[in-house]
Amino acid sequence: MRTALITGINGQDGSYLAEFLLLKGYCVVGTTRDQSSDQQRILRIRDNVEIVATDLLNQDAIEEVLRRYKPAEVYNLAARASSLDLWTVPVSSGDLNGLTVVRMLDAISKVDSRIRFVQASSSEVFGDTAETPQSEATPFRPRNPYGIAKAYGHWTTIIYREHRGLFACCSILYNHESPRRGLEFVTRKISQAAARISLGKEKELRLGRLDARRDWGFAGDYVRAMWLMLQQRQPDDYIIATGETHSVRDFCELAFTHVGLNYRDFVIEGAADSRPVETGLLAGNPAKAHRVLGWEPTVRFEDLVRMMVDADLEMIRERRDPAADPSSATSSAMGRAKTAAEENLS
Repeated sequence: MRTALITGINGQDGSYLAEFLLLKGYCVVGTTRDQSSDQQRILRIRDNVEIVATDLLNQDAIEEVLRRYKPAEVYNLAARASSLDLWTVPVSSGDLNGLTVVRMLDAISKVDSRIRFVQASSSEVFGDTAETPQSEATPFRPRNPYGIAKAYGHWTTIIYREHRGLFACCSILYNHESPRRGLEFVTRKISQAAARISLGKEKELRLGRLDARRDWGFAGDYVRAMWLMLQQRQPDDYIIATGETHSVRDFCELAFTHVGLNYRDFVIEGAADSRPVETGLLAGNPAKAHRVLGWEPTVRFEDLVRMMVDADLEMIRERRDPAADPSSATSSAMGRAKTAAEENLS
């Protein structure tokens, strides 16, 4: 039985990855800041994974975890990812998103250089990009502290691969969503508002630029891609994206239409809710992942939106805090969306 270590197991991606690896027969170990950290997303599998409180800002602590659990694979997903953190906490964000990658890789090189490692990079590294769609060869031009830190972590991974001989990969993940997305993200704001407004619990939704476009996919598909990277003969870097872009307006229209409403009656566009500095049009070219990994997304954009709205409707009807347990109420919604996606792909 192989052991996999997931940093940030409590997050959206960490929870999906843990479930995926358990189905693959792995022993799964996950790190958290402390044992009091929110573990709601992994409640269904909590008894099947080992959770260890680890300070990722302390390299000695990381080395101790590696020695104790002897993982064959390490997935570095821990990060400050919220748009609220882009400018408000640039120092701590840079430490966790950037310097922790050095700590992880250096610890691996000291403890066991055979460990396979994947770094969760981000489309934000391209920032004010000069080309669309972006490929693995597109130059980085980050536009915020988060993108800068992710670029640092990305190049650190490449350097340790080339100079220390580590099996280290970068997964350049474009926007990936799910019912487990935090309420501070625009996609979850929309799905939550559509559900609440349809049930008479809210009257309006204020957003920034509705014409802003993103390459949105399903988080469950993206963690599968990271696993595939570590099963290859050689380490490499890959764009993980759908290759399609949709606007915030498109997301609103689908979400509100799904509950029988017209988004124009409820959504208010306002500059005050926009990012301080916008990126360029971030759309990924996943051709390399398709060709080398055999990876394809299984959930279409339309099904993703409906999945998220259905999950929020279910939570609200059960009178549960939507921020408290985003996993237990989403299984039926995800199952319906997955089935629809498989039918559309067949």
